Amino acid sequence: MIDVSAEAMNNIRYGSYQLHARAWISRGGQVLTSSLPLLDGQETYDETLQVPELVQVTVPRLLDGVDLEPHDATSPTAAFGQRLHVQLGVNVGALGVEWFDRGEFLITDSQTVDDTVEISAAGLLELVNEARLVTAYQPTGVLSNVVRKLVEPALTVYVDPALTDRTVPSTLQFDDDRLGALYSVLDAWPAQCRVMPGGFLYVYPADQAIGDDWNLFTFNRDDFPYDRATVVRTTSSSSRDAVYNAVVARGTAADGGQVQGVQYDDDPASSSAYGGPFNPLPVPYYFESPLLTTIPQCNAAAITTMNRLKAATYRRHGAEVVPVPILQGRDGIYLYGEQHYVATVIEKMTLPYTPGGSMDLTLRETT
Repeated sequence: MIDVSAEAMNNIRYGSYQLHARAWISRGGQVLTSSLPLLDGQETYDETLQVPELVQVTVPRLLDGVDLEPHDATSPTAAFGQRLHVQLGVNVGALGVEWFDRGEFLITDSQTVDDTVEISAAGLLELVNEARLVTAYQPTGVLSNVVRKLVEPALTVYVDPALTDRTVPSTLQFDDDRLGALYSVLDAWPAQCRVMPGGFLYVYPADQAIGDDWNLFTFNRDDFPYDRATVVRTTSSSSRDAVYNAVVARGTAADGGQVQGVQYDDDPASSSAYGGPFNPLPVPYYFESPLLTTIPQCNAAAITTMNRLKAATYRRHGAEVVPVPILQGRDGIYLYGEQHYVATVIEKMTLPYTPGGSMDLTLRETT
């Protein structure tokens, strides 16, 4: 969740605000357009994608006498390193508009349509996604250094001090998938990452929620009158595909021997609990990584992987709400109804940048 002042938060929470948007474009650190009107636009987030953020905006073709049509590589709206910077703002009474960064995005496509230019942009992890490793990479040092080697200078990396760093084995090697290598390192740590609105990569513990002040926004379900938004649909599905009740994490010790950790779904309330009706026998998911060199490391990876796999089976709720411009993917939301509540996280999100639209959310229950 993006930090704003107490007054702005209060206005956002109760819907008593006017949404403002502004943008600019830079390339190589040089500002190409300092004031870019947004005729239309939205930001989407989908945590199931390797690059979860996507932005689509429409801007005027002519701006202060300058043609923004992408006619060559140096045009402001071209897709050759140009970055779209977006700020949103809310009115705070006599103080005017309080602006905050929504994010920095890599322009991936643009085209002229009549007297407008339609721009598509992706989260900055797209820089890592498209940058394949030219030669095999055999990292040395500690995990945080490996993450930095894979990502910087495309993105500056900030590692949360709560993560325990450790040395990588000398036998580790990555072939060509740079982003895949990054995610494999995070899985084995275990950790997760997120591109922050300031344009840097934040690496933090896998079991830590970023938007952990869950009481700030509570959406109501059914006819329970609470707070400010209404959940319009609830989605559920059932399939045995990709459902497991055990995770086996395997690695290689310093002496060459195999080490492994096993985590069972030992929650008796779980639909896939080991020993329960789902299957009295283990249905294992195997996770192997050369970064796992001890049994405790394997155990930690097995626990994290089990939590991620179980989350994929949890119930979803779709919400159509008044835009909450400071919410981000993976923020925590309480969902109220029938005098009870469930804790959810934002799995998917569509946020309009211009007034008049609604915000669509897919909220995944956390238990």
